[in-house]
Amino acid sequence: MKLTHLFKKTPLSWLQVTREKTRLIVAIAGIAFADFLIFTQLGFRDALFDASVKPHYVLDADLVLINPQFDTLFAVKSFSRDRLYQAKRVEGIQSLASVYIASAQWRNPETALERTTLVFGFDPSQRVFTLPEVNQKSSDLKMLNRVLYDQAGRPEFGPIVDLLQKNPDLTVQLNKKEVQVAGIFTLGASFAADSNVITSDSTFLRLFPERQPHEIDIGLVKLQPGANIEAVKVNLQALFPKNEVIVLTLKEFAEREKTYWANGTAIGFIFGLGTVVGFIVGIVIVYQILYSDVTDHLPEYATLKAMGYGDWYLVGVLMQEALLLAVLGYIPGFIVSLGVYHLASSATLLPIVMTTARAIEVLILTIIMCIASGIVAMGKLRTADPADIF
Repeated sequence: MKLTHLFKKTPLSWLQVTREKTRLIVAIAGIAFADFLIFTQLGFRDALFDASVKPHYVLDADLVLINPQFDTLFAVKSFSRDRLYQAKRVEGIQSLASVYIASAQWRNPETALERTTLVFGFDPSQRVFTLPEVNQKSSDLKMLNRVLYDQAGRPEFGPIVDLLQKNPDLTVQLNKKEVQVAGIFTLGASFAADSNVITSDSTFLRLFPERQPHEIDIGLVKLQPGANIEAVKVNLQALFPKNEVIVLTLKEFAEREKTYWANGTAIGFIFGLGTVVGFIVGIVIVYQILYSDVTDHLPEYATLKAMGYGDWYLVGVLMQEALLLAVLGYIPGFIVSLGVYHLASSATLLPIVMTTARAIEVLILTIIMCIASGIVAMGKLRTADPADIF
């Protein structure tokens, strides 16, 4: 009676978890490590996706025209500007614009070292970007050899903002040609490029003389207020052969980039594999803890059976123990991951941040991980036989 009274006052699962302090610490550390692995992999994966589509979402457009072979900004495929002009005949369109994209070598004005940057070229007389800094400085880009620099780029490009404050006529080398920095904007680095540069179409063609003016990379379509975007999209696509031009919404355009990094490169696979490895590591660690606990206390479980407690009760105790370990291990794993996110974001300038959705996702994975371990450990629990203690 004394033993059962104790069970009623203090849950048996809690007694089992806290009885061996060393084993509890090892279990919490193991689960926290597994959670840390999962948080890290998911954090970097999502940062890759978020950073890769930042340029897409700053385009001021409702629909986008691209070459069907265009999968990523890092390796664009062009199409004829004539196709963009054809779009004028479709009802509901307010304005059309084009964008050139290419990678160039930016020379650090202090160290003379070169790094790859992504260059966007557009007609400054048109509104192409939603970035306020770009729209305010677009008139300055009408002069040849003027560029806007992304101040959220990596520091290896040089202290451009500081240099610009000291010298408003700051000149740098881009693709081995002299250009003047007319201003700054904020976009950010990605896995494809460490920084970004925006310039006029005229300057772009000077920087990339191999490019043909009539071959554009992105066609931007702005619709009239109240126009049905899906209807206009269908009508536009009907104008073009699908092997030459496809029409996408801005979201579809961004998703195409995400799909490329997730499926078209090894990066997405590696992060996915890392998540799976973290999950498996967690299952193994929790299983070892629960199995050892059941083995060490098999006589006590057998005694409970002799007292009238059935298998399902004991299984419930084991599941409660697994859930307690999941929660206790998740908390330090979450806290450590927050610190690592901050450090990684500062070092890489990528948008590595903790989100509510990811925190919940990892918590659910942790609970599944621990319950799965408990299910595997049940086999040993069911071997507890009251006859063995007599």
